[in-house]
Amino acid sequence: MNKISVLLADDHTLVSPGPQGAPLCRRRLQVVAEAEDGRQAVALAKKMSPQVVVMDIAMPMMNGRDATRQIIKNCPETKVVVLSSYSDDACVKELLQAGATGFSDEANRLL
Repeated sequence: MNKISVLLADDHTLVSPGPQGAPLCRRRLQVVAEAEDGRQAVALAKKMSPQVVVMDIAMPMMNGRDATRQIIKNCPETKVVVLSSYSDDACVKELLQAGATGFSDEANRLL
């Protein structure tokens, strides 16, 4: 089974899955890079061509919406999934219009 390559883009450390989820994540996912700001996420996506980017919205240097837009433009095969504590309808709409494949505000539950 081929692993799904993932780029994590968040200026805070993402919470790793608990003991029940960790083995499944290790078998199915491979984190190929981590970015601490939007510009770094765009650069790493161009370099690494991950299958999936897990994107935060509020990041320094470039926000998640603009980074998503640039990643989709430069790496059209890459899927961007936004994981954030923001969940207002306008924000979600902007992210989907920027090219995000999905959005979850479940970050609140992870913190």
